[in-house]
Amino acid sequence: MQIIHPIEPLYNCHTKRLILGSFPSVKSREQSFFYGHPQNRFWRIISHLFNEELPLSIEDKKELILNNNLGLWDVIGSCEITGSSDSSIKNVKANDLGIIFEKCNIETVFVNGKTAEKYYVKYIEPKIKIKAVCLPSTSPANAAWSFERLFKAWSVVKGE
Repeated sequence: MQIIHPIEPLYNCHTKRLILGSFPSVKSREQSFFYGHPQNRFWRIISHLFNEELPLSIEDKKELILNNNLGLWDVIGSCEITGSSDSSIKNVKANDLGIIFEKCNIETVFVNGKTAEKYYVKYIEPKIKIKAVCLPSTSPANAAWSFERLFKAWSVVKGE
């Protein structure tokens, strides 16, 4: 069964760096917001990067992203997926990132993990002509990467 991406992109006119995941996990789809699984390290990494408190509410998470000129969305707009398993993804339709690029001066695109990179290269890059920086996945499935190692890799997001 085809599942449609349930979360609107998060950006504003100040967004300069766009972070793209592959497709929301079951927990994220339930919460209708990005990186909803409590074991996903995304929010810990981003808050640590910008020396801010770990955001607990969706509003606090939105503020953290927007106040730091970031944007969030996913590469995939709809697909068939079993649970939250990226390896089960098929029948992909990409999100139209044009809606963000028309309104923002995006300087850098980051993809969160190899699955996001795979579909970005296949569907998005040919249209927008911007190579994405692939960062190691913050997913709990990427247990080989310690928090410290992820933090170091993700420090490029800060843009300094």
